[in-house]
Amino acid sequence: MNYSQFLNMVPEVTLVVILVIVFIADFMTARKPLLANAENAGNIPDQSRPFFNALVVLLMAAHLVINIFPTAEVSAFEGMYVTNEIIGVVKTILALGTLIVLIQAREWLQRPDTTFKEGEFYMLVISTLLGMNMMISANHFILFFLGLELASVPMACLVALDKYRHHSAEAGAKFILTATFSSGVMLYGISFVYGAVGTLYFDDVAMQITATPLTIIGMVFFFSGLAFKISLVPFHFWTADTYQGAPTTVTGYLSVVSKGAAAFALCAILMKVFAPMTVYWQYMLMIVVVLSITIANLFAIHQSDLKRFMAFSSISQAGYIMLAVIGDNTMSTVALSYYVLVYVVANLAVFTIISSVEEHNNGTVEIDSYNGFYKTNPRLAFLMTLALFSLGGIPPFAGMFSKFFVFMAAVKGAEITTTVGALAYATVFIALINTVISLYYYLLIVKAMFIKHSDNPLPAFESAVSTKLALAICTAGVILFGVCSGVYNWISVAI
Repeated sequence: MNYSQFLNMVPEVTLVVILVIVFIADFMTARKPLLANAENAGNIPDQSRPFFNALVVLLMAAHLVINIFPTAEVSAFEGMYVTNEIIGVVKTILALGTLIVLIQAREWLQRPDTTFKEGEFYMLVISTLLGMNMMISANHFILFFLGLELASVPMACLVALDKYRHHSAEAGAKFILTATFSSGVMLYGISFVYGAVGTLYFDDVAMQITATPLTIIGMVFFFSGLAFKISLVPFHFWTADTYQGAPTTVTGYLSVVSKGAAAFALCAILMKVFAPMTVYWQYMLMIVVVLSITIANLFAIHQSDLKRFMAFSSISQAGYIMLAVIGDNTMSTVALSYYVLVYVVANLAVFTIISSVEEHNNGTVEIDSYNGFYKTNPRLAFLMTLALFSLGGIPPFAGMFSKFFVFMAAVKGAEITTTVGALAYATVFIALINTVISLYYYLLIVKAMFIKHSDNPLPAFESAVSTKLALAICTAGVILFGVCSGVYNWISVAI
């Protein structure tokens, strides 16, 4: 075996190094808790390690800087692993999202009944990011599946990490059950594809595959399995309960980084491996996109729990992300990557504020509890409004530009005189109408914060420095990613 091949895997190697450093640091500095349940949290001695979060954030920032520059196209292990400039860009976006999550997690991790799990949290997050990187760089179905599982199993542990509070253990159980089922369905689909073409290399499958009943079934099963990970309708039933029960920091991570990685992987495989069957998956994707955006928007309107509200919002956003893939062109990958980048900063801004409010107000996550929030916490209310406006696509925020590019990618080159082209335009029209609906339910939160009166509003509180830093990064992204054309150009030149 030629071990020099690992030099072609710089993002993965740096993550493994970070994982080892974090493990050693945790092993050498951790202290065994005397009590570890929420009821007796006040009796737990101070076990916080202020340096730990700073160490992990600095290591992740170094990882981001090392891998932010475009990488030449290289491969390893007989072509099972490949990377190029656009893959490098996507890994950078995911690393940025992970860095923001690690920064804003500090306030939650300083809680007496959570601080002793700080090391496990960091290692699990880094492990999931490592799996996502492997999944994105895979050029072979087996390596893709291994990367997917490396991301999914630690994620289930993260969801259940806060098992003594709220419904974290239940959320973890639901997540692992649905993840196992979806992985089985996906693996079943891969076996159909292998039975039809006799190979699992993406390039070889693309050259040999044809539209037969066996390959169509295999494609549908594979799509269904990955659609579970992205929370596309009708594979979304686990999302609301899992998002509600998981720790808010984990919910934010699950809603953006995990979703973004799975969406890019699905886009790449559909456009590359199943290219000879484009017409079939285009029809299927149009139906799923319309259902995801419409049903999620309608359900979001009726939510009273803010985390469940954001769960249905993320399902709708997943539909918009996959809308770009319908066009099956170069712009599809660029628009999808740009949308994920904007979605990362906007959604994490919302979850950072939710987490901060929750930590200072006895776990408050009800939308009605935000009535009059502007009077007591005007800055947080203002930043929340900016993030929600971006998610809704209101100009001049970055979300408007990301939606515009997704709509353009979906219909680029489509002839309205053809059936596929006419359906593509119809899908974009329905998505446009749903944008108005999404504005309505995002504005419900804005209305609660600025207009609705409360006799007992949330008290004023001071957020941690880490929370302020995470919000500063997210807000800068929401404002600048839309008006700075260099960000979109950075992605487009990588194709």
